[in-house]
Order: sequence, then C-alpha cells, then structure tokens
Amino acid sequence: QVNLVESGGGLVQAGGSLTLSCAASGRTLSRKPMGWFRQAPGKEREFVAVLLRNGQTTYYADSVKGRFTASRDNAKNTVYLQMNSLKPEDTAVYYCVGSETFYGSANDYYTQSFYDYWGQGTQVTVSS
Repeated sequence: QVNLVESGGGLVQAGGSLTLSCAASGRTLSRKPMGWFRQAPGKEREFVAVLLRNGQTTYYADSVKGRFTASRDNAKNTVYLQMNSLKPEDTAVYYCVGSETFYGSANDYYTQSFYDYWGQGTQVTVSS
C-alpha cells in the first residue's frame, strides 16, 4: 500500500507562484507514474500533470502548459508541482496521484481510473 501526502497549498494573488509537494510512503513509486489532478468548486476533477518513470517524460493539461512544472525526486519518493503565473481559475483542491502501471496509452494518463493511489488533497486559492 502507498500513502500520498500533499503539502504547500495556500492563498496567493493572481500572477504569483506556489510549489506543491507530495511525499509517498509505504512502497516506492519511483519508477511508476505520479502526477496531479485538481477539482475546482462545482466542477469535475481534472488532470493537471503526470511524470513517467524517472521524470524525463511529462504530460500537462493544455490549461497549465508553460506555467506549471512537475518534477520528482525518486530518492525522496516525492513529486512536486511548481505553479507560476497563477490565475483565479487555478483555484482548486489539488490531488497527488500514483499508479502501479508503468506505462499506458497517452489517453490513459488523463483518466482518473489509471491511478491507484490518491492523496487527501491540498487547497490552492488564487485571488484576483
């Protein structure tokens, strides 16, 4: 079993930055996909980013490309989400995710069912 714990959320003004962290405990996911989803109030949960294996391959949602950067430190069993140029529409609960499947199709990474482990979520609020 794997336990994911997010940290780093908070309140920031539009245009600001935040960095989220997600520490995995239990079995290691160092060679398996780990990433982030988010859920805004009144909206469905949506894919944000995923890192594959050693983190050299990443996928991002179009809405965050060029602003968000996902990274991982396998030695620490931790993934990060650096969020720059934040917008009010980025306000959401951000969830860390991990999968036991090494690889999927490109579409798999965008779907919630691909991921076996979910963190409890951390709130990010961007004020205008």
